[in-house]
Amino acid sequence: MPQLLSEAQVEGYARDGYVSPIDVLNQAEVKAFRQELEDWEKQRGQAIDFPEKSKSYLLFNWADQLVHHPRILDAVEDVIGPDILVYHSTLFLKEANTPSYVRWHQDSPYFYLSPHLHVTAWVALSDASIAAGCMQVLPGSHQWGVFEHDDKPEPMNMIRRGQGISDRFDNTTGTFIPVGPGQMSLHHTDLVHASGGNATTDRRLGFAISYIPAHVKPIGAVKPSALCVRGRSHGNFLEETRLKQPLHEEAYSAHGSALALFRALQDAGFKETV
Repeated sequence: MPQLLSEAQVEGYARDGYVSPIDVLNQAEVKAFRQELEDWEKQRGQAIDFPEKSKSYLLFNWADQLVHHPRILDAVEDVIGPDILVYHSTLFLKEANTPSYVRWHQDSPYFYLSPHLHVTAWVALSDASIAAGCMQVLPGSHQWGVFEHDDKPEPMNMIRRGQGISDRFDNTTGTFIPVGPGQMSLHHTDLVHASGGNATTDRRLGFAISYIPAHVKPIGAVKPSALCVRGRSHGNFLEETRLKQPLHEEAYSAHGSALALFRALQDAGFKETV
């Protein structure tokens, strides 16, 4: 029996490569997590950006609470099993009335993992409507194989490298998957997806958590780190330690080390052979 999802949702994930929307947070949690983030932004005088927006769970209480949230983990367990690691996370922030976007892409070419069982939990801390630039997906595309990706970095592209699939899909293609505050979507690492700009008066806050079953292995010249959040680690990654004191010097040190490993793996690259 699934922990949180219905049998139909589990089957839908296998067939379509995604399931959405899933209710995971109550409104008090949404308010508290968003306020904690935005209070920190006000203190520093600018919006969160790199490096803090990546692997935020090693720095911030709100992010640590989200990656360990029982309802999120229950849904993730329903699609990848009981031994769960967090491999990465990114806060995708689209300010109000901005054209920030993400090109059509798959996640797998970015993460260098095998087999391709990584699932992203995209958790909404504000309304991610169609007008706000919610995700757009191609149902079933996780079964089409891995497409060639190229890098086209641009100021409004939310992926720093600008990684994406050229000349295959346009913005009229696919299915929008809006999620409200406290809801999330789950999508497979090979699902083709994109998103457009935010035409609303509120910022769009989406916390994308990359979960993997613990038996998945990194491929390439660099061994990255990951955090075990449920079940047991299988020893395939350097083990991260759960955050003890948010924004402490030790937290920044651990965050910097983990992020350096992740970037080194990306810089080294790896070409999978079929």
